[in-house]
Amino acid sequence: MKIIPSKKLFWFLKDGVELDVSQPAVLEMYVQQVVSTGRTEDVKFLLSNLKNEEFKHAFSKIKRFLPWEVRTFWEDFFVNH
Repeated sequence: MKIIPSKKLFWFLKDGVELDVSQPAVLEMYVQQVVSTGRTEDVKFLLSNLKNEEFKHAFSKIKRFLPWEVRTFWEDFFVNH
C-alpha cells in the first residue's frame, strides 16, 4: 500500500513522495515517526490503514529507538487491544 505522508510529520521528504508501507523498512520508519511525533489525526490514520498485526510487528522492531514514555504508552495500548 502506498500513502502520501503528512508534510508536517515528514517535513524531510520531497513534496509528492509516496511511501510504500508494504516494504518493512518503510513501514517501520513510518510507524516510528507517527508514534513518536504524530498528532491525533496521524495516529488515527495509522491505526485505520494498517492491520493490527502489521502495526504490532513494526512496533516490535522500532520500540528500542523510541523514548521511554512513548514506548511504555504503546506497550500498554497493546495489552488492551
